[in-house]
Amino acid sequence: MQKLLLTVDAISTWFGKACAWTVVLLTALITWEVFSRYVLNHPHAWVLDAQIMLYGVLFMTAGAYTLAKNGHVRGDVLYGFFRPRTQASIDLTLYILFFLPGVIALTWAGWTFANESLAIREQTFNADPLPVYPFKFFVPIAGAFLLLQGIAEIIRCVICLRTGAWPSKEEDVEEVDVDKLKEMVHVKDADIEALDQTLVSKKGGQ
Repeated sequence: MQKLLLTVDAISTWFGKACAWTVVLLTALITWEVFSRYVLNHPHAWVLDAQIMLYGVLFMTAGAYTLAKNGHVRGDVLYGFFRPRTQASIDLTLYILFFLPGVIALTWAGWTFANESLAIREQTFNADPLPVYPFKFFVPIAGAFLLLQGIAEIIRCVICLRTGAWPSKEEDVEEVDVDKLKEMVHVKDADIEALDQTLVSKKGGQ
């Protein structure tokens, strides 16, 4: 199972890095258009639409990569102090209630959206129109990759609930250095464990 989870991480990483080259294309396109507009006095009507599409591709395809690297925004100030099982319980609840319905809807609706665009050969509205349907197919593609990575994270939550420890990832990323944070507030792991035991005891007494 661990090998399968790491394989999913590797796929999301490869997809994210491949699509990250969009930044290079976007930078080159903007640089060329600025030169063409202000030096050659020859602007192009289609460039703005192309910039929006490239940025959209970059934005959408970063989701699975960021999830694989554990890089999405999280309140680590509190979350980082919880025991792994508590973290897994919170994550699993949020994945089931919000992540899965949202991403499944995104992927399904995106596929319908893209096919409708393909059927009418949708184009942009300017003097030099660009085809829109290739760009719109990135919506369900990005959604599918994100859904795959999300399922891997759900499996990790289940494993953590059973074993009490998080399975390893291809590369762990923390937005906040939890160890340094503990030093700043003078909290030790033993103190956290004692607090957890106290809370469990009180809950059992009720």
